[in-house]
Amino acid sequence: MAEGEDAATRGVAVDRSERPSGILRVLLLALVILALSALVWWLPPKAGTMASYIVLAILAAVGMSCLFAWVVGIVHFGQTSVARNDLTKLIVDDSPEGILVTNREGRVIYANAAYLTLTGAVGEQDMRTVERAFTGDPDVSEATYRLAQAARAGQRLTEEFRIASAPPAGTASWYRVRVRPVTRPSGTAETVWTVADITRERERQENIFQELQHAIDYLDHAPAGFFSADPSGEIVYMNATLAGWLDYDLAQFGTGGLTLADVVPNNAGALVVTQPGEPGSVRTEIFDVDLRRRNGTIMPVRLFHKIAFAADGHSGPSRTLVIYRGPGGDVSEGLRAAEVRFARFFNNSPLAIATVDEGARIVRTNAAFLRLFKGSLRGEAAGHSLLDTVVERDREGLTKLARLAMAGRGDVDPAEASLVGQGTRSARFWFAPVDGGENDREAAIVYVIDTTEQRALQEQFTQSQKMHAVGQLAGGVAHDFNNVLGAIMLAADFLIGSHKPGDPAFQDIMSIKSNANRAANLVRQLLAFSRRQTLRPQVLDLNEAVSDLSMLLRRLLGEKVALDVVHGRDLWPVKVDVNQFEQVVMNLTVNARDAMPDGGKVIIRTRNVPISEASAMDRSDLPPADYVVVEVEDNGSGIPTAILDKIFEPFFTTKDVGKGTGLGLSTVYGIVKQTGGSILVHSVEGKGTLFQIFLPRLTETAKASVQAEADTAAAAPGAGAAKAKEMTDLTGRGRILLVEDEEALRALSARTLVARGFEVIEAGSGIEALQAMEDAGGKIDLVVSDVVMPEMDGPTLLKELRKRNSTTRIIFVSGYAEEAFAKNMPEGEEFAFLPKPFSMKQLVEAVKSNMGP
Repeated sequence: MAEGEDAATRGVAVDRSERPSGILRVLLLALVILALSALVWWLPPKAGTMASYIVLAILAAVGMSCLFAWVVGIVHFGQTSVARNDLTKLIVDDSPEGILVTNREGRVIYANAAYLTLTGAVGEQDMRTVERAFTGDPDVSEATYRLAQAARAGQRLTEEFRIASAPPAGTASWYRVRVRPVTRPSGTAETVWTVADITRERERQENIFQELQHAIDYLDHAPAGFFSADPSGEIVYMNATLAGWLDYDLAQFGTGGLTLADVVPNNAGALVVTQPGEPGSVRTEIFDVDLRRRNGTIMPVRLFHKIAFAADGHSGPSRTLVIYRGPGGDVSEGLRAAEVRFARFFNNSPLAIATVDEGARIVRTNAAFLRLFKGSLRGEAAGHSLLDTVVERDREGLTKLARLAMAGRGDVDPAEASLVGQGTRSARFWFAPVDGGENDREAAIVYVIDTTEQRALQEQFTQSQKMHAVGQLAGGVAHDFNNVLGAIMLAADFLIGSHKPGDPAFQDIMSIKSNANRAANLVRQLLAFSRRQTLRPQVLDLNEAVSDLSMLLRRLLGEKVALDVVHGRDLWPVKVDVNQFEQVVMNLTVNARDAMPDGGKVIIRTRNVPISEASAMDRSDLPPADYVVVEVEDNGSGIPTAILDKIFEPFFTTKDVGKGTGLGLSTVYGIVKQTGGSILVHSVEGKGTLFQIFLPRLTETAKASVQAEADTAAAAPGAGAAKAKEMTDLTGRGRILLVEDEEALRALSARTLVARGFEVIEAGSGIEALQAMEDAGGKIDLVVSDVVMPEMDGPTLLKELRKRNSTTRIIFVSGYAEEAFAKNMPEGEEFAFLPKPFSMKQLVEAVKSNMGP
């Protein structure tokens, strides 16, 4: 039915909403009048007459008021209490959509002419509800059932369905039916049904869909490729032509199957990844790049890349046309094959390349340049100043190099610069002149290489070399100091033996020994840093070690600083020197306390770090392996970034004079490194510091080997006897060859042994020792030898003695760790070790325990 058809030809609306509802009120009014008449009748004549006048006056006033209200239109007689809006009813009556109103029981209250026509009703007697008007087709019945259910529940619902033979013409038609509840001011709930014939709308949609299908078919089989990618790089559409070129299935697109990184290899992907743009702008770019087929081979193409930006600056999916540029492809349009190859090489080069004009503004770039400076350039690179990509302090240097290149100089040296907005990243810039370029705007070529990793490695190597050199110096100083301290300590022991406690000089002698021991502790810290101290590693559960240490740590921290210990579960075993480990934890805890003068909290954690987590840290100083980590964290003042790389150096301290030696952290560093572990530090100034100690996990095989060594040492013959004699009998007999290049220490050591009953033959070097051995005919019971000596060191002396079929036992004395020279010993060779400096008692005990029966 035409929408413009006259309403009169469509029938008249059925309106049952106006029902006479004033009968009860009329009856009530009559009863009131009768009651008043009876009252007047029973009154006395005079009173009755007066009452009659009053009643008649009231009725006359009411009548006049109602008449006046009717004249001005305030009151409408014969209608409901709510006046009807005739304009609104006229609009509904003449609506082109069918409108039906039913009450809660489903009885029709109102139906406009359009509804009667749409349902084929001849008159009011033929009028039906929606459920009865549209029946027959199962799909239609399901839709009307859902609508009826929504009407009963007082809900809104819309359904669309097709009727093969719709009234009144009996042709196939589409309908849209809506249902919604309404409530009158009186509280009466009713339901409004709206029925619209949408056949023409559906036909238009089908026509548009068919046209779209044809357009997609044309696009899919066009002689050029086409794809669209969203800002994240996911390909949302690709035509069949391009999919065929790349050997992909079209079903993979639009479902998260492929991204730009899958089809655009290497750095060229940075060219087609959407960069931010000006709001409301449209960017069109042309690139000559290679695409990657599914089998990994490349395909040279030219991309016509278009991106539109919304008002908020965000971009939608790109539109990219792909022209094949391989053998047999079209290389017309003034573009020679050599130019195509150059463009491909330029955009696929791993070296970042750009051209700049005379103002150092970027003219064009390749993909590698965009990738390198993605944190510095915002939006399209062209037009940005190259100087804006580097920090302020490096811009002057780049400007000078750029001017030299623009002046035609071809021998311009490169320059290092830090990049803006990319943390600690840096790059090296080369400039070369050009003879004009696009529109003669190109004045110089810039080649850039990312040197961030190289600089980091250089800094690590420099730091490692510095620490190694300082370690060698510390070790050498410690060795010489140990000789001096050894002589002082032995001399002090002799003086103590010849002076009684009541002697005036006794306290001075004890002071000398006490300060010598203090100096010996400092020397041991230097040896710890240089990783040349003697360790006695054993299998250890770090949870138990930390628990045993926690009481002492709480006393060290005091009342202002709280200690929280967090134990990891199922901790792996490690092999460490328990005394040295305790020293490490105590040093770090004391440093944490000093960083919190006003109080705070120290947290000590233990946990396992599997190889996967260690590898993910990507630290050159932390080889991938299984570790057990001990963390010491505080919320103190933190460590300034400027000195963070110096904290492990010996004698470096930020404390006031007399409040620290600067050897605490260097000792920690040396102990951890000598144990085979690593130490990492993370600090934020003003927030706190975290030290992480990574100790290698002890495997079950290594654990069994360590336990076997401990059992063998415990079962060694004479071990118990030697321990029993340790504190009782310090005298003995036998011939000892004492080899020491430090004359004062040798003399005091010989004097100590002679005083205990031993025969001592002195030698100042290894060569003298061999000669003394020959002079004694090999009848030497024990050799006590220094390790580091001129002409011939201790290990070489041992080898020469064994060549002469000597089975004499030997004690090596050294200020270095036993492991520092044990690797130079012949395989399977047994020897004892006495670290310097030593006391008189320690020397005699070592000699007696190794003298043999």
